[in-house]
Amino acid sequence: MSCEYVKQYYNAPAEIGRRVMVNGRPGVIAQDCGHYIGVNFDSDKPGHISRCHPTWEVEYLDMGEIRPMTKSQLRYKRFIEYGDGFHSFIDFCYWDAQPEHSWNRG
Repeated sequence: MSCEYVKQYYNAPAEIGRRVMVNGRPGVIAQDCGHYIGVNFDSDKPGHISRCHPTWEVEYLDMGEIRPMTKSQLRYKRFIEYGDGFHSFIDFCYWDAQPEHSWNRG
């Protein structure tokens, strides 16, 4: 999945969901960052992405699983995206909790 530039330019087996060891820290590739790999380290919160160079002290391992973000992390991500249109965070929360939004249907 993705990471096409890294695969072609650096000849690295990078793909979303692959476990890696970067400078001795274990993690999983969770995002394609163009020239870099986006790694969610095991010691970080789910959803926290660190941009890492694909060849600098990176050991590519087997496939793993990307940890999903918590509900509050997802809400904050939506607030960053939509929040400018609201007077306060509580106004955003009322809007965000409405059942017609796709993220509240399931």
